[in-house]
Amino acid sequence: MPTGFSIGPLTIRFYGLLIMIGVLAALALATREALLRKKDPDFIYDAFPWVLIAGVLGARIWHILTPPQSMVDQGVTTRYYLTHLEEAVAVWKGGLGIYGAVLGGGAALLIYTAIKGRSFWVWADILAPGVALAQAVGRWGNFINQEVYGLPTSLPWAIYIDPQHRYPGFEDQAFYHPLFLYESLWSLLNMAVLLWLSRNKRDQLREGSLFLLYVIIYGIGRFGLEFLRLDVSTAGGVNVNQWFVLSAAAAVGALLVYRQQAWSSRRREEQDTAGSGKGESRH
Repeated sequence: MPTGFSIGPLTIRFYGLLIMIGVLAALALATREALLRKKDPDFIYDAFPWVLIAGVLGARIWHILTPPQSMVDQGVTTRYYLTHLEEAVAVWKGGLGIYGAVLGGGAALLIYTAIKGRSFWVWADILAPGVALAQAVGRWGNFINQEVYGLPTSLPWAIYIDPQHRYPGFEDQAFYHPLFLYESLWSLLNMAVLLWLSRNKRDQLREGSLFLLYVIIYGIGRFGLEFLRLDVSTAGGVNVNQWFVLSAAAAVGALLVYRQQAWSSRRREEQDTAGSGKGESRH
């Protein structure tokens, strides 16, 4: 399967092209969400370069710190990257961690909104469905590279993996779970849920709740999919990504409940106070 094409001396890799298509789709969706909320989408365009750069840096750093087992077996470890800086920056060869992308992009958005005097939570809500869409599109880059597939299977939708891309110990297995597809569909579901809530339940949600729900939904799905994954990142025999995402989903879930309850209580108090004031004014 071809992984790219050339235009003169320039080589375009499908992996990077799909990531950029996902980013542009996310930008378009975020623009629409901002307009629906009567917010100026120019703020997104101004923040976009910083969020994108920080997201890519975060994604690459995460990969460098948690390389999958197949790379470790080939000697490509964190130490290797730190002593071969030309490889550390070679993002076009693949190797981006979504957790690092969310952390890096989120940190950039937090700093940018603070500098501009805007609400981080409002803009995080606006961007969250687009981030899920970008993930859904970007995962197809893994299909092109024949990576991020799961255990061998005979299911009708199994994908064929070329011998040179099969992991050690599975050389005689040709068909596998299309893990990238499962995650892509889960991300689309995540986006759909967030868009539905944004349009139908926004007045019942505190600012920031949509973003927190995005993290929780993605985390639950990714935790389950890691059980099917062959090439995992481990530390001391523990699947780092799986337990990180479970811990993050649990912590964010607790934060969501706390923020929602505090906000709901404050709203009830304000409504009771307003009701009392109206009652007194009638006497």
